[in-house]
Amino acid sequence: MTCLTIALDAMGGDFGPCVTVPASLQALASNPALNIQLVGDPAAITPLLVNIHPDILNRLTVIPAEFMVANDAKPSHAIRNSRGTSMRIALNQVKDGLAQACVSAGNTGALMGLSKLMLKPLDGIERPALVTALPNQNGGKTLLLDLGANVECDSEMLVQFAVMGAVMAEEILQIPRPRVALLNIGEEETKGLDNIQAAAAILKNTQQINYIGYLEGNDLLTGETDVLVCDGFVGNVTLKTLEGVVRVFLSLLSSGKRKRSWWMKLIGYWFKKSLSKRFGHLNPDRYNGACLLGLRSTVIKSHGAANQQAFTVAIEQAIQAVERNVPTQIAARLQAVLPKSD
Repeated sequence: MTCLTIALDAMGGDFGPCVTVPASLQALASNPALNIQLVGDPAAITPLLVNIHPDILNRLTVIPAEFMVANDAKPSHAIRNSRGTSMRIALNQVKDGLAQACVSAGNTGALMGLSKLMLKPLDGIERPALVTALPNQNGGKTLLLDLGANVECDSEMLVQFAVMGAVMAEEILQIPRPRVALLNIGEEETKGLDNIQAAAAILKNTQQINYIGYLEGNDLLTGETDVLVCDGFVGNVTLKTLEGVVRVFLSLLSSGKRKRSWWMKLIGYWFKKSLSKRFGHLNPDRYNGACLLGLRSTVIKSHGAANQQAFTVAIEQAIQAVERNVPTQIAARLQAVLPKSD
């Protein structure tokens, strides 16, 4: 792709332009084929564009927006009152073909609802799902979905998630015939809720999906599977718990202000540096950005509390999804898989 344009909700998230604008500039500097549309309040965005190289400014456009979707707004209320918001205008840029992807750190429920309303799900997809790639101990990545877009899921939705996750693993992670598993409370076939067992029965008889069975939560980072499927409630709790544990672990590496002898400080410094190098890839900032799979276009949801580094990662995910044409690949696979699974 010679030219790629991303519409960015510059006002969304906990920090707004003070994070989204520097992250956009960083992404533009590292990708000369990238163009970014910053949608938001020009008065808040423009002061952050001072002394920027002309080559970068020429590939950046500020699109005014009067309002922003509040982080604590109920999705239904946010959608009804979304006209003029930075989130809706950014999505509208994609709808009108003026951008190939949208990135937002705003209200998840509102982003899900507006994306479904404006960009439409693919044929055969009941509801889109949020997915992210987590690093595993084998040096690869494991896709986890859904992460909170759908709190309750029936068996058909779980099968749809499995199909979409498999396609993303092939196209983004470049894994041939990726392994797909269902997250459950045990590996035995008799365990789990009815919807999980029904989804397992369908996936077993779907030749286009390399289904390997149930996995428990302790296998999330072991590399036992390439795609791990669950409903949005379980996925969100799982991801937030993982992120919390990793952040506490990394913070412990940088703590410790007690007075120690010089040789103890030297050993401590070496130990922390070694551990940081070994486990630094688990830092949530390095895998920020959940792709909203199942839409006709690419939408990336960034963590609301993302810093500049993390938001830049979310932009990079949008670039990869567009370059790999993930929505079209998913649509083609759905035509082959879902009729037979039904």
